[in-house]
Amino acid sequence: MVSKIVRRYSIVKRYGVIIDTLVKYGFGYFVDQMGIRSLGSLRSRFKDRLGRGHEPRTGPARARMVLEELGPTYVKFGQLMSMRQDLIPKEYAEEFAKLQNDVPPFDYSEVERIIEEELGDKVENLFLSFEKTPIAAASIAQVHRAKLLGGADIVVKVQRPGIRKVIDSDLDILYSIAGFAEEHVEEAKLYSPVEVVDELQKSIYLEMDFTQEGRNIERFQNNFRDDPNIVIPGVYWEYSSRRVLTLDYIDGIKSDNFEKIDELGLDRDMLAEHGTEAFMKQIFEDGFFHADMHSGNVLILEDGRIALLDFGMVGHISHEIRNLLIDALIAITRGDVNQYLEVLKDFGMVPDNIDVHAFKIDYEHVLNKYYGRSLKQLDTPLMIAEMMTLLRKFKIRIPPNIALLFKGVMTVSGFALQMVPDFNVTVIAEPYARNIMRTRFKPRNIADNIYTDLWHTTRMLHKAPLQISHILSIAEKGYLNLRFEHKGMDRIVAELNAASNRLSFSLIISSIILGSSLIIQTGMHPHIGGVPLFGVAGFVIAAFMGVWLMVYILKTGKI
Repeated sequence: MVSKIVRRYSIVKRYGVIIDTLVKYGFGYFVDQMGIRSLGSLRSRFKDRLGRGHEPRTGPARARMVLEELGPTYVKFGQLMSMRQDLIPKEYAEEFAKLQNDVPPFDYSEVERIIEEELGDKVENLFLSFEKTPIAAASIAQVHRAKLLGGADIVVKVQRPGIRKVIDSDLDILYSIAGFAEEHVEEAKLYSPVEVVDELQKSIYLEMDFTQEGRNIERFQNNFRDDPNIVIPGVYWEYSSRRVLTLDYIDGIKSDNFEKIDELGLDRDMLAEHGTEAFMKQIFEDGFFHADMHSGNVLILEDGRIALLDFGMVGHISHEIRNLLIDALIAITRGDVNQYLEVLKDFGMVPDNIDVHAFKIDYEHVLNKYYGRSLKQLDTPLMIAEMMTLLRKFKIRIPPNIALLFKGVMTVSGFALQMVPDFNVTVIAEPYARNIMRTRFKPRNIADNIYTDLWHTTRMLHKAPLQISHILSIAEKGYLNLRFEHKGMDRIVAELNAASNRLSFSLIISSIILGSSLIIQTGMHPHIGGVPLFGVAGFVIAAFMGVWLMVYILKTGKI
C-alpha cells in the first residue's frame, strides 16, 4: 500500500515537472488544451512561458529542447517520432533526429555495484584492468574500456542505476496523456497515440535488455561471417547480463572524420559502396537490419574495413514485405497510381474514409516526377520524404517496421553521401531488387503462389456457407447487434460537464453568500468592527471564489 502511494506521488510530481517544462518553452496552450495546468507549479499556472529570452524561435527546436530536458524516455520518444514523417511534420521529424543521448556519466562506485550485482564478483576479480572514466555516456548506459584476465581488449556497457523506475514512471504518464488525448481530442484519434506509446515501450524495453542486444550482435556476426569488408564485435556472455554487456574493443575512427580517412589514404568511394552494400544485404537477403548506421555507430579501420556498433535499434522485414516494397518501386517508376494504392492497401495502411480521388490526383503529381526513370536515377531520400508528406496529408500510417526501414535507408544514405557527395544509394540497391524480381518469376515460385492462392480461395469457399448460416441463425434469434459510432459526442459531453461544474461552483458561492448574510443578521460572536467575524470571512471567501471563477471562465472557458 505504501509503495503504491509513493509511486502515485512520484507520478504526480513528475507531471508537475513535465507541465513546467512545457510552459517554460512556450507550450502552455497545449497544457491548457489537455486541462492539466493545475498540476504544475504555481509559477507555471499564471505564466505562459519561463525563460523567454533563452528559447529558440522555431516550434520544432523548442519541442526538441523540451524532450532533451525531460530525459531518456522523452529523448527516445523524440527519436522514435523522427522516423514517423507520416505522423508529424517534416520539420519536427528533422529536428527530433538531432536529439542526443549524451549526458554526464554516473559515479564509478555505481558501476562497481551494478557489475557485482549482475556478474556476482568484484570488478578487480573479473578484469585485469578497468578504466574508471567512461569513453561514452548516454541516457541508458555508459561504456568503459577494460581488459580481461587473459589480456583481451574489451568494452563494458553498464546500465544507469534506477533508470528502469524513471522510464516506468514516464511511460505511465505518457499512457495517461495518450489515452486522454485519444478520448477527448478529435484530431488525436487519427494517429492512435496509445499505439505510438506501445511502440515506444517495446523499443525502449528491448534497448534496456542487453541480452537482446547481444543476441542481435551474434545474428549480425553470423550474417556477415563471409564478408571481408564488415567487422562485428564479439560478445563475452560470461561477462554479460541484462544490465551489463561486454564486447570486443574495436580500434577505429568515426566515419565522419574525413581528415583522418584521407590521411590514411583510404578510398572514400569504396567505403561508401561497402557500407551501402552491407545495408542492402541486410534488407534484401537477411531481412534483419541495423536501423541506425550514423557516424557514431560506424567505425573505419586502418585497413579499410567497416565496423558496425550499437545494435539496440534493429528491424525485421519479411520476404512478403520485401516483395511489396519492390512492387511500390515499380509503381513509382511506371507512374501507376492505382498499383501504388493497391500496395498501400496490402500493407494495411489505407484508412476506410480516404478520399481516393484526391489521393490519386496528389500522388500522380508526385509520381510524374519519377515516371520512366530507372532505379539508378531515383533520389531515394528525396522520394521517401515526398511520399511521407503525402501519407501524413491523407492520414495514412505506415507500420513501425517500415518506418524503421525508412529510417535505416535515410541514415545509410547520409553515411554514403557524407563519404561521396554525389553517391547514389539506389545504384547499389538495383541489383538486389532485380534479383528479387527474377526469383519471383521463376516457374516454381509462380506455381507455389498459384497453389497458395487456390488453397486460400478453397478454404474461404468451404467456410462461407457455415459462416453465413451462423449469421442468419443469430439474426433469427434476435441477437444480431449493430454498433453505431457517434461522431463528435465526446466534445458535447465535455462541454456539458464543464457547464455543470461551473453551475455547481456558482451554487456553492451563492450558498456561502446566503449563509454569511444569515450569520451577520444573527449577530453571532466573535465580532470584528462590530460585525460577526464568520459572516465577513464568508463574504471574503465568496468574493475570492467568484473572482477566480470569472477569471478562469474568461481565460479557458471551463473549470
